Amino acid sequence: MEQEFFNISPELKKLDKEALERVKDRFDEIDSITEYNQIKMLHAFINNSVSESHLGISTGYGYGDRGREVLDLVFAEAVGAEAALVRHNFVSGTHALTVALFGVLRPSDTVLFVTGRPYDTLQPVLGINGESSGSLKEFGVNYDEVPLVDGRVDLDAIKEKVSNNKYKMVYIQRSRGYSLRPSLLVEDIEKICTLVKKIDKDCILMVDNCYGEFTQKTEPTQHGTDLMAGSLIKNAGGGIAPTGGYIAGRADLVEQCSYRLTIPGAGAEVGATLGHNRELYMGIFNAPHVTGEAMKMAVYASSLLSLLGYEVTPSFDEKRGDIIQAVVLGDKDKLIRFCQGMQTGAPVDSFVVPEAWAMPGYDCDIIMAAGAFTLGASVELSADAPLREPYAAWMQGGLNFHSAHMGVLLAVDSMLKK
Repeated sequence: MEQEFFNISPELKKLDKEALERVKDRFDEIDSITEYNQIKMLHAFINNSVSESHLGISTGYGYGDRGREVLDLVFAEAVGAEAALVRHNFVSGTHALTVALFGVLRPSDTVLFVTGRPYDTLQPVLGINGESSGSLKEFGVNYDEVPLVDGRVDLDAIKEKVSNNKYKMVYIQRSRGYSLRPSLLVEDIEKICTLVKKIDKDCILMVDNCYGEFTQKTEPTQHGTDLMAGSLIKNAGGGIAPTGGYIAGRADLVEQCSYRLTIPGAGAEVGATLGHNRELYMGIFNAPHVTGEAMKMAVYASSLLSLLGYEVTPSFDEKRGDIIQAVVLGDKDKLIRFCQGMQTGAPVDSFVVPEAWAMPGYDCDIIMAAGAFTLGASVELSADAPLREPYAAWMQGGLNFHSAHMGVLLAVDSMLKK
């Protein structure tokens, strides 16, 4: 038995077997999604004639970097978009989202967030958490929002807002962030897009797709979304990309974003890849498979922790639109022990004991278990949480289910033993 390498309690081993038995059908469904997306990705590579020459190095201005250009084409095809920007010099998902927002919004425009208040790190970008130097607010871009109702998108309120106001952009956050609301499926996103476009066909629909890539067989860009963005150290980079992000969608909007990323007039035509092409190609190619493994971890964790009596969201048998699994532990000390236990199951820095700290961009201390090959890569097994009510942990990732399975067991075992 694989658990012979770790001292897992007999009681937890018994629950582990039960949890695994309950998720067999869900694992079959995930494998079906993974296979579809992986073959789709393979077709995109073949269709765009990816070759060894695309994996090389460019320096300086990066003029004529065919590797960079073909990578954009491959990713755009894989996500059903007209165009894409896939770059190592996006420093985070929030950076990619920020470039997209600044790329298409202009002074006096208003953006409407229809999934409630955005997560912590985007609030300074918008200027809605006080005065932030360089924020959209400082540049004259206005913010409005539609609160969620019981964690769900309020379509009636969106209809009223869009009917009575002029918005340049309607913004949708697919994933839950540090909240317990459900993530959005592409079907949910399509309903919002259809509703908005029926009222105002010129309004730009943008989706924060972080954590959502390849969790279903289609992407938001295939369901009415004009623009979406995300991180390469989450799903889309397959655990291989060492940094970076992407923007994908309508060609004209992606071009505007490229002018913000580099300079007007040059846009996507410049930018040295400095030898990162190989890692980005490999990461994107592996992304569907790794996302499937991360989804299995989330489903299993949901099954196990619900057997232990904890509130989980989503439930193990629920359809998923992202790789995140939340569990409400209800106690500060339990939460800390859980994260510290998960760190002991990491392939890197397993001996480190995570402590809560004042992480930049957040309004309270954050504890984060993330023993990863790439720092902060949440497609690798991790658990993090703000130290505030309801003391819930948000888990995500797992480069392969086998090791992620053990990481979850060690987290639970640590919490229960102490």
